[in-house]
Amino acid sequence: MHTQRALLPRSTPTASGVSARAVNALLDRLEEQEIECHSLMVVRRGHVVAEGWWAPYTPDRPHLLYSLTKSFTAIAAGLAIADGLLSLDDRVVDVLPDRIPEEMSDQARRITVHHLLSMTAGHDTDSLTEAWELEPTDLVKGYLRVPFPHPEGTRHAYDNATTYVLARMVERATGQELPEFLDRRLLNPMGIHHAEWDRVASGASFGFHGLHLTTEAVAAFGEMLRREGMWEGRRLVPRDWVRLATGKRIDTFQVEGWSDNPDVLCGYGYQFWRSRHGYHGAGSFGQFCLVVPEDELVIVLTAAIAAGGETLLNPVWECLWPGVGVVGDGAQEDTALAERLRGLALPLVVGAGSGSGATSGSVEARADGSAEDSALTDGVAVKVEPVERADGGGSDGDGAAPVDAGAGAGWRLRLGDTIEVEVGHGEWRESSPLGRPVTASGGWQGEKFVADLYVITTPHRVRVEVDAEAGTAVARWNLVPLTGPRLELHLRHPLMTRVDVA
Repeated sequence: MHTQRALLPRSTPTASGVSARAVNALLDRLEEQEIECHSLMVVRRGHVVAEGWWAPYTPDRPHLLYSLTKSFTAIAAGLAIADGLLSLDDRVVDVLPDRIPEEMSDQARRITVHHLLSMTAGHDTDSLTEAWELEPTDLVKGYLRVPFPHPEGTRHAYDNATTYVLARMVERATGQELPEFLDRRLLNPMGIHHAEWDRVASGASFGFHGLHLTTEAVAAFGEMLRREGMWEGRRLVPRDWVRLATGKRIDTFQVEGWSDNPDVLCGYGYQFWRSRHGYHGAGSFGQFCLVVPEDELVIVLTAAIAAGGETLLNPVWECLWPGVGVVGDGAQEDTALAERLRGLALPLVVGAGSGSGATSGSVEARADGSAEDSALTDGVAVKVEPVERADGGGSDGDGAAPVDAGAGAGWRLRLGDTIEVEVGHGEWRESSPLGRPVTASGGWQGEKFVADLYVITTPHRVRVEVDAEAGTAVARWNLVPLTGPRLELHLRHPLMTRVDVA
């Protein structure tokens, strides 16, 4: 875990003109709809007025942002343009002449930085899968080979591959990898030193996905944008670029297969979405940074939701936003809200500290890889071993078999030859079997061992169920990661994978 100084000062809702009751109403709505949130931060006039993390998620833990990463890449492009190293009219074929295919259309030759930033190259849908299939070793070449059904600049189509190509252009223009460039020019000057990036198999950052930051770092990014590029009296990003990137550059429309989300119908800027109020960056499964300049407001949410963005944004607009800019509710309401925010938690697995009979000791099973959303391949060995409490307890006093020690007891869960996870009983227990942390709780429910494994720097968790009598186990994702279902991949740091994010 990472520790760092606070990036933003703290205040109370009442002192900043935010209703504590409105924040409570938002929390109520999230609970009523059984929405799995991981963090919430509300910033008004540059001060954090409400913040909370649902345990086992914590303030100092970076969280995978998915496509919210795109908004950071857009700022990197703006910095390269401000330095005179790149321009909106620069063409892909001119900046990356060694990355163009032998055969491509005239339109492909005309694609510029502007088209990539606004996602108006002329594709109908996300070109990522087709581009990868056309050129498995070079996504830039594959992107330029995908047919363009529409003239460039005339139609928006949300397209991950455009941002990948843009990231490569920024790197070529600046002579630095995207993460290093953003660290030097933006993140480190803001006091953010913990950024982590997932990468494609070649080692390049995705650009359109893969950035991990703490909730407060994302909130600070949003506050910097609200201040139009200023941070602690220093200009980090040109004002004109912030206005250009976050303003409306192209109309948007309902995308086939997407849920009916009013906020994605408000137009698109340069890797930012316009909103019913202000604008936002967004990532899959509920990662949001909303900026409402007219209300001096920044809201950050991280979550694990399967539905569209309206699942989180509707409650924000309906519950929280009406309470901004009003007379505060007073110190008593502020204190009650702060106490509630400190107590947020996701549910621990309910169950006994041990099984009965043959299941009171170690249990072995084989994974059923055919299970829907399986995180393990078929036949992988699964073993559950009880472990003693941290204080050395866990036996009946004469060295006999472990007893049910309640909270503090736990298990060692082995998944195949490489993954060994510590599982707590009545508590969360953390381990890093392959470099990336996992936080887990579990328990025996009859003759079945159940454990929730949170890949804690991401929105994802795996529920493992081991049937002691049948000798079988299933391991299912709550939400299958867009980089593939294999658990081992997501426990390695850094994640390295082919470009297969859909």
